[in-house]
Amino acid sequence: MGGQQAAGVRLAGPADAATLARLRYSFRAEIGHVTEAEADFLPRCEKWMRQRLGPTSPWRCWVVEADGGVVGQLWAQRIEKLPNPVSELEHHAYITNVYVAPERRGEGLGTRLLEAALAWIRSQDIDAVVLWPTARSRTLYARYGFVERGDCMERRASSG
Repeated sequence: MGGQQAAGVRLAGPADAATLARLRYSFRAEIGHVTEAEADFLPRCEKWMRQRLGPTSPWRCWVVEADGGVVGQLWAQRIEKLPNPVSELEHHAYITNVYVAPERRGEGLGTRLLEAALAWIRSQDIDAVVLWPTARSRTLYARYGFVERGDCMERRASSG
């Protein structure tokens, strides 16, 4: 690790929003063509994140800190289901925006973020957890019991 400090995982709060917005921009810029200027995106994203990082929000975000700053994040949302008269739990969870800075990849930080989120999910009576993995992250999720399901359908806004 060449002098890099050991990393710690913690729950993010509203004060982390600006840092998390910068990480979000880096993540999405890595995997797609950017269509919004960073100067426009960051304040918009920071405001959105700050509003969702409070204790009453259905959103949670875990960060991994190392070398004096945040180097990764994972977001999860608890989603209500309609009341159910059968023995099926009444919430889902959605995991998204799992990102570790390129210089810290390969150290197990994504694993540590996922483990923190899954611990919270287990405490929330969640029926199913959904996510959209990148090709690179599929093996991580498979190690934790995630499987590709053939019964899910999706409709994108561009579908008409």
